[in-house]
Amino acid sequence: MNVEKLDKMTKGWFVGNFQPTVLKTNDVEVAIKKYLKGEKEERHFHKVATEITVIVSGHVRMNGKEYKEDDIIVINPYESTDFEVLQDTTTVVVKHPGANDDKYLGDPND
Repeated sequence: MNVEKLDKMTKGWFVGNFQPTVLKTNDVEVAIKKYLKGEKEERHFHKVATEITVIVSGHVRMNGKEYKEDDIIVINPYESTDFEVLQDTTTVVVKHPGANDDKYLGDPND
């Protein structure tokens, strides 16, 4: 049995092609991400991966729509989103497949 610490992982990503990781794979990426109220992520999209975000606790806005605890948001390839934290929030994020360098800023139609 191995035991690792989430705070030692890269931005909460603990499964995927990262260093360090608990399972090195390109098949999938998994993270637990913790955000503080007011934090934002720029609009971005993926060309290869589907990104699934589960709101474990908290409240966020994505594409002008608000999501809260227990919401599951599925973002398909070439769909863009931004991300604004409305109250301290914890998410679980799964990207399938794992795809290095598959994050593009902006909107795919720009």
